[in-house]
Amino acid sequence: MATSGAPGPDDHDHDHGHGRLASSLTTRYSDWVLEALDELPGSFLLTDPALPGHPIVYASGGLAALTGYAPRDVLGRNARLFQGAATDRAAVAGVREAVRAHRAHQAALLNYRRDGAPHWVLLHLAPVFHARDGTLLHFLAVQVPIAPAAATRGATCHVPGPLLAACRDEARVREDLPCATHAGKVFVDMDKRGLEAEEPRVASDREKEMATSTANNIVSALNRYSKLTGLVVSSKRCCSIGIPALSSSLNLSLGRIKQSFVLTDSRLPDMPIIYASDAFTSLTGYSREEILGCNCKVLNGPGTSLEVLEEINQHICSEQACTVDLLSYRKDGSSFCDLLHVSPIRDASGKVRLHLSQVAFHIWVHLDMGAKHDFNGLAPEVWLLGAVGAVRVAVRGLSASGSLLRPSHSS
Repeated sequence: MATSGAPGPDDHDHDHGHGRLASSLTTRYSDWVLEALDELPGSFLLTDPALPGHPIVYASGGLAALTGYAPRDVLGRNARLFQGAATDRAAVAGVREAVRAHRAHQAALLNYRRDGAPHWVLLHLAPVFHARDGTLLHFLAVQVPIAPAAATRGATCHVPGPLLAACRDEARVREDLPCATHAGKVFVDMDKRGLEAEEPRVASDREKEMATSTANNIVSALNRYSKLTGLVVSSKRCCSIGIPALSSSLNLSLGRIKQSFVLTDSRLPDMPIIYASDAFTSLTGYSREEILGCNCKVLNGPGTSLEVLEEINQHICSEQACTVDLLSYRKDGSSFCDLLHVSPIRDASGKVRLHLSQVAFHIWVHLDMGAKHDFNGLAPEVWLLGAVGAVRVAVRGLSASGSLLRPSHSS
């Protein structure tokens, strides 16, 4: 270690390593993304599953305030450094499984500050995908402190900070060892050392909403800066590659329809969205770049009825229309009461599978029942059917001339 004010060789290596970590973000988004992230509130970090050891590539100032770890102390390290002797291995296993499955997850964890003091946090884990091809780019981890319950049962055993710190150092001996795989190593469970911790805490709805809102704001910032490099990111895995491009004539006809709706292609795996109306993007907060290629389940969330989803699936399989009440979610995590109508779109021959384009369409019309609407004296259900009728007219008119899809040009 250098003893003078001049930087030593270790300092240069350290700075060079942090430069490589920063490039994980700047090369995918822009040179200004780090400054933008610095301005966001909240305790959060970003990890890169493509790098050895799945290291932390960004840590917020809020994380430093919560944990006592300065960003310089955590960059390049695995996120398991916040775990310790009494961190519940079952909770960590759930987080690890979410990482392997590339899906969002929330869990209450007993973490440890730099001084060894335990504290409960709600961990909100969210993958960040390339919106076009579905490639996993980063994981976002938001930590929200969980307040103690107003009344607790039983006594809490407080362990001195220095003892906890020593146990945590022992538990993390393996931290600097190379990892055989990267994506699954973001959180690795520790052996408990016989230390007792306070009674597990349960996150409140407010704390869960705070975690979700913080994560959405961060993904929005990444998306805003990713567009500067031509990349669009999303917290939902979608892939628009292979999605048929609708003809300009059909796009023009569909663009005149005022209702909030999407078209899906039943011929393709997972029934991806191939068209989204302006009203739909306004209702949900998703841009077309983000939503094309997604399944309609992108709007599902906690409280969305599985029974209603199964009812929709049964009607789709039997090529029948249905109207249901469903709890749906916007991009920002807010929910709305969704009056949803799903209907197959048949051509002039009455077939769902369009014989000229070989594309099977379903229309999904969404109506936020909590908002004010002018239905011109019509019942909401009838107003929804207006969109179905307009789409049918557009599709049937163009299917006769084979003008549903944009012509493909072979190279």
